[in-house]
Amino acid sequence: MKEEYDFSQSIKNPYVKKIKKQVTIRLEDEVISYFKKLAEETGIPYQSLINLYLQDCVKMQRKPFLDWLPKA
Repeated sequence: MKEEYDFSQSIKNPYVKKIKKQVTIRLEDEVISYFKKLAEETGIPYQSLINLYLQDCVKMQRKPFLDWLPKA
């Protein structure tokens, strides 16, 4: 192993923006059960399915239906 390495020609990781961040989120049991059942059917971990669904919402610019908010 070298004592020093030359990183002057190195480039930044182009995938650094794609690194996932761990967050805490409160979900209802019904939501978790739904995605766990879907995970069994597809063989994809339920956390990944939730992430895929949220990514799709972002791409399609979906917004939640908030009928309980007062109209401005």
